[in-house]
Amino acid sequence: MTDPREHEQSTQGPVARAYDRWAVQYDRDRNATRDLDAEVVRRTPLRLEGQRVLELGCGTGKNTVWLAERSRELVALDFSAGMLGVARARVNAPHVRFVEHDIREPWPIGSAEMDVVIGNLVLEHVQDLAPVFAESRRVLSSGGQLFLCELHPYRQLRGGQAHFTDDATRETVPVTAYLHSTSEYVNGALAAGFVLRELGEWLEDGAPEGAPPRLLSLLFERD
Repeated sequence: MTDPREHEQSTQGPVARAYDRWAVQYDRDRNATRDLDAEVVRRTPLRLEGQRVLELGCGTGKNTVWLAERSRELVALDFSAGMLGVARARVNAPHVRFVEHDIREPWPIGSAEMDVVIGNLVLEHVQDLAPVFAESRRVLSSGGQLFLCELHPYRQLRGGQAHFTDDATRETVPVTAYLHSTSEYVNGALAAGFVLRELGEWLEDGAPEGAPPRLLSLLFERD
C-alpha cells in the first residue's frame, strides 16, 4: 500500500481551525449527534473483519477504536491537526495510520487499495460531493463498501449545524456547513458507479415526539 505519510498536507481553512479549537473539549461535550452516529456505525452491516478500511474525518477517533479492532489495515484521515492529536493518543496500533489530509483534494491512497470507505459527519463541510464519490470509487476494490452517516437534511433545513460552545470564552462557534439533500447523496454516488444497498434515518432514544430524524445513513457498494 502507498504510505499516506509521504503525502501529508496541512489545511488551515476555517473548518479545520474550528475543529482544532473544538478538539480539546470535543469528547467531553454533550453531543447527541456524535453519540447517535457511533451507534449507527455499529448497527450497520459493514464487512470489516480482516479488511482494509479508510476512515474519512476520523476526528478524535470516536469510531476509530472500534474500526481498528476489526480491520486488517486502517487509514484514518482528518484535516484538523488538533483532532488527530487526540485520536493518535487514543489509538496506538501498528496497523492504524493517521494522516492529516483534506478529503476535497486527491486522496493519498492507491487505486483499489481499500475494501471499505467510511465517512461520518464530514460531508456537511464539503460543498462539492462529486470528487469525494469519485475518489471513493477509485480507492475501493471491486465490491467494496462505502458508508456515509450525516446530519439529516431535515435537521439542516431547520437550522441544524455543527457547533460548540467554547469552554474558555463561552462563545458559540458554528462550523461552516453546506446543505445536501438525500437525493444529492444518492444520485451523486450512483453517478460515480455505486449501488445503494441500505438507507437509514435515525433518531436518538428519548427524542421529543414528532422530532425529525437526526441522522441519515447510506450504505453503497462499488459495482
